[in-house]
Amino acid sequence: MWDYSEKVLDHYRNPRNVGKIDNADLIGEAGSLACGDSLKLYLKLDGKKIVDAKFQTFGCGSAVASSSILTEMIIGKTLDEAKQITNKDIAEELGGLPQEKMHCSVMGHEALEDALKKYYGEDNIQEDLPQSADKIVCTCFNVTENQIWEAIKVNNLKTVEEVTNYTKAGGACGRCKGTIQDLIDTYYKAENKTEEAPVTATQKILKISKVIDQQISPELQKDGGDIEFVDLEGNKVKVRLTGMCQGCKNAQMTIKSFVESILKDKVDSSLEVEQI
Repeated sequence: MWDYSEKVLDHYRNPRNVGKIDNADLIGEAGSLACGDSLKLYLKLDGKKIVDAKFQTFGCGSAVASSSILTEMIIGKTLDEAKQITNKDIAEELGGLPQEKMHCSVMGHEALEDALKKYYGEDNIQEDLPQSADKIVCTCFNVTENQIWEAIKVNNLKTVEEVTNYTKAGGACGRCKGTIQDLIDTYYKAENKTEEAPVTATQKILKISKVIDQQISPELQKDGGDIEFVDLEGNKVKVRLTGMCQGCKNAQMTIKSFVESILKDKVDSSLEVEQI
């Protein structure tokens, strides 16, 4: 028996915003009756702000709950804000979903994405996808390469079973499981290549400058002080404290406990900060 949160049960038993919006500005659809679950999402806009959202769904309790919570999440938001919502956000807002039911949160995200495509255009919604993204991988559930790739990326999926839980792909005849594994391997091979690329000294200097300007300096300015980035020699970051910080008896503590700790966290854990 699956363990559902109280919020899931509440939205299943008392779904919000059920129905249709006549003359809706945007409509998004996901799933299909032939595959067992379907969702139609209606949005009413005032400029770029979502002022109303309703849904019609056919599916299990998790599908109803995911659709219901999604409408609550997006009403009052701008389209740009709604664009940032992922299926992970939907599941977390519900207090979690069983792994076997995560595909319901994915369906909600796909319906929202489908609606937004009509406003932004498809190219501005789908990013970092393979060129063959529209290819059907799972013919049993009509799941595309796009949907599988997005689920892997957003939810950090590592196995075919996890992909099935999130998208249903591979959950019937199983003939597509080899293709799903290939997609997983391709995604992580590309990701690892990116992670292993060495950071140049110039890139590191630019990143240090940005962190100092945007995160460290504003905090010191609150107490009448400031900081200047002078140079980078190897892993030694040379800085100059100014204002009230310049002659402060706790200057060295500020350097080590505040400045160095932030640069280690945001740039490189091997960095050491030195005051000149």
